[in-house]
Amino acid sequence: MQFADRLNNVETSAIRELFKLLGKPGIISFAGGFPDAAMFDVVGIREASLAALAQEPGAALQYGATEGYNPLREQLAAFMSAKGNHDLSPDQLIVTTGSQQALDLLGKTMISPGDKVIVEGPTFLATIQCFRLYGAELITAPVDANGVDTDALAALMAEHKPKLVYLIPTFGNPSGATLSLERRRRVLELAVEHQTLLVEDDPYGDLYFGEAPPPSLLALSASVPGSGSLLAHCGSLSKVLSPGLRVGWMVAPPELLGKATMCKQFSDAHTSTFAQATAAQYLKAGRMPATLAKVRAVYAQRAQTMGDALRKELGDAISFVQPKGGLFVWARLTGAGGALADGGVLAKRGIDQGVAFVPGAPFFASHPDHATLRLSFATVGEDKIIEGVGRLATALRS
Repeated sequence: MQFADRLNNVETSAIRELFKLLGKPGIISFAGGFPDAAMFDVVGIREASLAALAQEPGAALQYGATEGYNPLREQLAAFMSAKGNHDLSPDQLIVTTGSQQALDLLGKTMISPGDKVIVEGPTFLATIQCFRLYGAELITAPVDANGVDTDALAALMAEHKPKLVYLIPTFGNPSGATLSLERRRRVLELAVEHQTLLVEDDPYGDLYFGEAPPPSLLALSASVPGSGSLLAHCGSLSKVLSPGLRVGWMVAPPELLGKATMCKQFSDAHTSTFAQATAAQYLKAGRMPATLAKVRAVYAQRAQTMGDALRKELGDAISFVQPKGGLFVWARLTGAGGALADGGVLAKRGIDQGVAFVPGAPFFASHPDHATLRLSFATVGEDKIIEGVGRLATALRS
C-alpha cells in the first residue's frame, strides 16, 4: 500500500511498545502515565451517569453539538473560574475527546508542512508525534526545575519565528517541572512581543502536593495585555476523574475555536454525549473537591516514598528534583563511580530484574539526553515502590 507521506515523519510510541514487554509475571511497572484506577470515584460516577439518564436521557443518548454538551460547558467554565480564570464563559471553550484531541485539532488548524514549532525538551511524547504528523519542524527549548528557560525561549522565538509554542507549565510530563510565576509572565509577554500562539497544556495542574502551583497562563493572561488573544489552554478530566470518559476541553480565541470545531466535525462529530452528560452531573454534584483531596494525598505519599527510595538505593548515581505534583519523577543517571549512565540500557536490564520504566530519550524532539528516565509513582503502592526501586538498583549494578 502507498501510505500518506506524512507517516514518514512519525513512528510508533516507544512507551506503547514498552507495554508489550510488561507481560512478565510479577513485574513492577513505573512505566505508565495514567492515574490509579483504585482512586476513581466509582460511586460518584455511577450516580452521575444514572442522573444523566434520569434527567435528560434524550440529550445524553442522542447526537449533540460539536462544540460540546452545553451543561458540561457551563460546569467546566465554573470549574475553571474557581481556579482563577475569572469571567470565563461556556462559549469560550469546546469539549474535546480528551485533551489529546485538542492537541490534534491544534495541529490540524495551525500547522502546515515546514512550520516551526517550539516545544520543551523534554516534552509530552504524543505531542511530538502529533505535530510531526502535520509536518512541523520541532525546535527544542531547554527546561530546568523551574520550567522552560525563558531566556533561551526568547532567543529561539526571535531566531525561528515559530508558528506556535507548546508548553506544559505545571508538573510537566515527563519533566515534572513547574514554571515559576516570574517565568509565566515572561512567556505571556514573549507571545505578545512575537505575536505567536502559545499553547498551555494543563492536565496535571490540580494534582499538587501541599501548596498550590502558580496560576495558569490562562488565569494570568488577564494581567498581560494582548496575551489572551494568543493563548490556547487545553484541560482534561482524565488525570483527576477518569481517562475512560475521554473528556477534555480547549479554551481559545473565537477564530481558532471556530476552525477547531470545523475540524472536529470531520473527526468524530462530537465527543460522546453520554460521557459529557455524566461529567456534567458529576461536577454539578460537587464531588470533585473531595476526590482531588484524596488523590493528592495518596500521590504525594507515593512520590515521597519513591524519592526517599531512590536516594537510599541509588545514591549519587541518580539525580532528580522531588516532585511537588503530577504523576512523575524525572531523573538523570549521573554515571557516578562508573555506574551505568544510559536510560535505554537500564530499561532493558530493569525488565530482566522485574521492574519497568520509560527511558527519557524519546521525550526529546531533538538532541535527546540518553541518561534520563521517567518513573511514575501513581499506580504503585508504597511497598511495591520500595521493592521496585530496589530492583532498579540491582539492574544498575548488574
